[in-house]
Amino acid sequence: MTADELNAIENHRQLFLGQLKAAETALRAGMHMHGFGSTVRAHMERALAHIAESCIALNDPRQARTVGQLVDELNRIEQVTDESKRGRHNSQRI
Repeated sequence: MTADELNAIENHRQLFLGQLKAAETALRAGMHMHGFGSTVRAHMERALAHIAESCIALNDPRQARTVGQLVDELNRIEQVTDESKRGRHNSQRI
């Protein structure tokens, strides 16, 4: 690859990182809005996780998880969180 081609690739990578940062900023701002329900918030949280993983993939593709791996991890985290909430809720009843 020529130096010009490498520079073009890096310029595109930097541009895309900037777009991902803008999307992250917009999502984080939306997280502070109320009245849309837990489903909207859950989707926004997942979108943030995907944006973060996209940044990792752009900076070091070997370190990035696949979409399936990320989704599996997010599902496990959600399951543990739900179980923890249920456990606290049940212990408050006693």
